[in-house]
Amino acid sequence: MKFLIEGKRRLCGQIDVQGSKNSVLPILAATLLIKGKSVIHNCPRISDVDAAVNILSDFGCVIERSLNTVTVDASSVSNCHVSEFLMHRMRSSILFLGPVLSRFKKAEFSSPGGCEIGLRPIDLHLSSLKLLGAEVCEKSGTVFCSAENGLKANRIHLSFPSVGATENILLASVLAKGTTVLSNAAREPEITDLANFLNKAGARIIGAGESTVIIVGAQKLHSVEHTVIPDRIVASTYMFCAAVTGGEIEINKCVPTHLEAVFPVLEEAGCVIKRKNDSVFLKAPERLSRIKTVRTMPYPGFPTDLQSPVTALLSVADGTSVVTENIFENRYKYISELNRLGANIRVEGRTAIIDGVDSLAGANVRATDLRGGFALVIAALSAQGKTQISNIFHIDRGYEKPEKVLSSLGANIKRIT
Repeated sequence: MKFLIEGKRRLCGQIDVQGSKNSVLPILAATLLIKGKSVIHNCPRISDVDAAVNILSDFGCVIERSLNTVTVDASSVSNCHVSEFLMHRMRSSILFLGPVLSRFKKAEFSSPGGCEIGLRPIDLHLSSLKLLGAEVCEKSGTVFCSAENGLKANRIHLSFPSVGATENILLASVLAKGTTVLSNAAREPEITDLANFLNKAGARIIGAGESTVIIVGAQKLHSVEHTVIPDRIVASTYMFCAAVTGGEIEINKCVPTHLEAVFPVLEEAGCVIKRKNDSVFLKAPERLSRIKTVRTMPYPGFPTDLQSPVTALLSVADGTSVVTENIFENRYKYISELNRLGANIRVEGRTAIIDGVDSLAGANVRATDLRGGFALVIAALSAQGKTQISNIFHIDRGYEKPEKVLSSLGANIKRIT
């Protein structure tokens, strides 16, 4: 499948934001801890959710899906092994390690897949599980974990506030014996959403969203119903789409406080932003201004997931902008594809120097990863002529029917074979 986009159309209108990809995946993994039904609303229809649901089915869970609601019955789960094929479909499959180990006292996993955006070692996950009493053995790309006497609470300090490691620690320790204290934890809103889901099910997690989190081990978890938070990355991405076309957009059903790191960047580029309780309005200038420096940082800093979209935005801004990637060292694969569209970007180490051009020109390009793929969509929306983007399965991992969303705003975009 490919996207065919004819650019130079001003995007205007209103959209609702889908549920958060980075929230729903750990929440789906958490359902394995509940010997009953979990009803999860606002699940986006994306391929990463499909992959997570397939993994749950492989474990023996009974799955029901209706529109954007997924019901998981994990009462009769009996399998502690996930096939190598399913593990390779998405990076977040590593989040099943903690729940499986907690429930079965053993787990066997192959190395996870996902976008190739640099080293994302699972060392922090494994070292944390060891502190919780697990024995870990790695052999030929497979991880074997066991905790014959169950997991036990401990004090854990992360050398880096890894989102995935923080989530896996919460998932592994929520039923462990005693009280676990996690310091230098990731603070992303998705961490808080996972903790809220678990607390509704009977867990005792205190301080989620702060750098120190306390997890008091519970005896068991019960059935739960939960609504996933809006996707802050998707909301920001569609704001960039409107901004690059000189348009106006109102993003509904979002959480403006989750977007605070993005607003100053857009305002420096010349956009007018108005915040409401659960919506954001953006009006873009005829041409964007340069942004002196953007640096990706752990939350509440500028998100690494928006590094490629903002680079695409700045490729047509007036002047020279600088973007520095501080999280993943190999997240600039998409740059060569942007340059094929006429962008003038050079990379020096972890820094991209973007000399804004007057206009981009349509071309055939290839998505290299999820966020880099959508950066090409943003660029294509502002380009003169037609752009064809291949490998859009990357984009489908995180964006629900983006061609329909963008078409509703006035874009000329089609999904073609």
